[in-house]
Amino acid sequence: MTRPTLKSFKEEALKREGVKKSYDELSAAYEVRKQLIALRQQAGLTQEQIAEILQTKKSNISRLESVSSNISPKLSTLTDYAAAMGYKLKIEFVPDNEART
Repeated sequence: MTRPTLKSFKEEALKREGVKKSYDELSAAYEVRKQLIALRQQAGLTQEQIAEILQTKKSNISRLESVSSNISPKLSTLTDYAAAMGYKLKIEFVPDNEART
């Protein structure tokens, strides 16, 4: 018996309604954190350096970027984080084609 690939495991797991619902609910938070990390890395900054710029602790930056964090960042925190790397925060609403009316 061979081990499933991550892709095949994900496909099978998402067929289960509870898993799919949780995945969809966490999708936006995961995407934000992924973008935060990418911005910081593109800027060539460490968590320590961005913490210094934002006058906070490295542990706060680590928690902000952590996909397992239960804490939702404030918009002002995201705005400050983006500004520290020369970006503006843009929030966009998109239609939910799966929403029931």
